[in-house]
Amino acid sequence: MLRSPNQKTNFVILMFLTTTLIASFTLTPSSGSASTESNNTLIQPDGTQGMGTTTNATSTNATIILVHGGWADGSSWGKVITTLKNAGQRVIAVQLPLHNSADDIATVKRAIELAGGPVLLVGHSYGGFVITNAAYNNPNVTGLVYVAAFAPDEGESLGTFVTPAMLPPGILIADSAGLTYINPDMFHDAFAQDVNRTEADIMAIAQKPFNQSIFGEPSGPPAWKQLKTWYQVSDSDRMIPPDTQRMFAQRMNATTINIDTSHASYVAHPDEIAQLILDAVGGAGGRGTMTGAAGTTTPAPTS
Repeated sequence: MLRSPNQKTNFVILMFLTTTLIASFTLTPSSGSASTESNNTLIQPDGTQGMGTTTNATSTNATIILVHGGWADGSSWGKVITTLKNAGQRVIAVQLPLHNSADDIATVKRAIELAGGPVLLVGHSYGGFVITNAAYNNPNVTGLVYVAAFAPDEGESLGTFVTPAMLPPGILIADSAGLTYINPDMFHDAFAQDVNRTEADIMAIAQKPFNQSIFGEPSGPPAWKQLKTWYQVSDSDRMIPPDTQRMFAQRMNATTINIDTSHASYVAHPDEIAQLILDAVGGAGGRGTMTGAAGTTTPAPTS
């Protein structure tokens, strides 16, 4: 049958429209599925993407809260923070006012609340006093790590163990409000003798002043009677006597490592301190031991 030119044109147009409609109905569901899948990926919270990888440690591990001591600040944990972050840990380094222990303890309690889940507290020096109190009866805290730190019992103060009079003459410089600084000329030899002198000089210049009145403030009930503990003893410490540190560790029945280092152990030996913290993160099931190139391990006492 012969068709006119107009009929042929109409036939071609009809076939084109039919093909377009079929393609549209076929492709639309697939396109919608891809869009939904893409949106689901975008709205997943951190910790749920890439479930097949091993980089997502923060989904199950406790948040690590680092608490500095007197004459320091949160940035002094820098080298330890880098190692912990590279291991996939979530880390918070608090900034203590260092004006009185109540404010410092409250600062750490707010950080625990902010973390919103299981927390491992790590304290250096006076930071040990702070975590001992901040963690008491706090169900979010799973363990305590003391780094050359005070670990007082109830009623004890820093001055029970160390007083300004016991430190080298001239080491503390006080301002009109009673806030003390470590004499920058003495900082390296007294606080960080095994730290690179340039780095120690920066620490001295950036130090936060510490209120001398804190030495006499008594501690409350200790969280270390409720929680697992780890302790690093600095065998060459010139700020807190090493024997006092060993007493703290033994009294707490802490898993203990000894490092022949200064009071600034976490700056001089960040790898060993970071490893101790990582061991503590994974130590919820029992006491552990560790060894390091610069340190020796003392198993926790059984009594």
